[in-house]
Amino acid sequence: MRAEPTCPRCAGPVRAPSLWSSDWSCGVHGAVLPRQPSRRPGPEGLAATVRDARVPVWTPWPLPLSWLVTGFTTVGDDRSGARAVAVAVSGPGLLSGPADMVVIAEEPGIGLGCHYAGLEGTDPGEGFDDSPPHVKLDVSGPAATCVHSVSLWAVGARPDRAVYVGEAMGNWLWAVLWPAEAGVLMLEHQSLLDLREPGMNVDLPFGAHSPRLDE
Repeated sequence: MRAEPTCPRCAGPVRAPSLWSSDWSCGVHGAVLPRQPSRRPGPEGLAATVRDARVPVWTPWPLPLSWLVTGFTTVGDDRSGARAVAVAVSGPGLLSGPADMVVIAEEPGIGLGCHYAGLEGTDPGEGFDDSPPHVKLDVSGPAATCVHSVSLWAVGARPDRAVYVGEAMGNWLWAVLWPAEAGVLMLEHQSLLDLREPGMNVDLPFGAHSPRLDE
């Protein structure tokens, strides 16, 4: 049976548009854009995600040693396009055991990043960037020659994960890592690539689907 869309803020059920309302609706959060069932890692899942995306499709590139791309999730429908995109990557942790990272790009007010971070609301809230940034990443956008630095701040979250958030290309950029100690990966020099890049020839390695996307 095919999975149904859910609320991007709480993963609860949503009601589809009807004769009485053109909105998708969550019983807890009201009108929302629907979070679509996650797509399996592979060329087809990537192509469908890139086709629908209205925001960057970020992945760390190059990937950390022995890490793999492990799935995609979008928020939106046929009318809106994907206004939030999450890309999962997974691999060995630097300290022990396996680790996962979900990188999210989203328009303000969607709430997918807060959901994965374990935070209330739709955005990180005022004051998260009052201190000097904890991490700086290089990002490349739809013009391959355009590479610039983006600042991220660590924000309070559940103790089982590390969360960093900032802004890139007019959208929120989140990096959520499990377990919490996997956050040390962000202290290394990291670069993000927007997979919407036209004419890109990146040979992404794919692994097994990450259950983190469906949390």
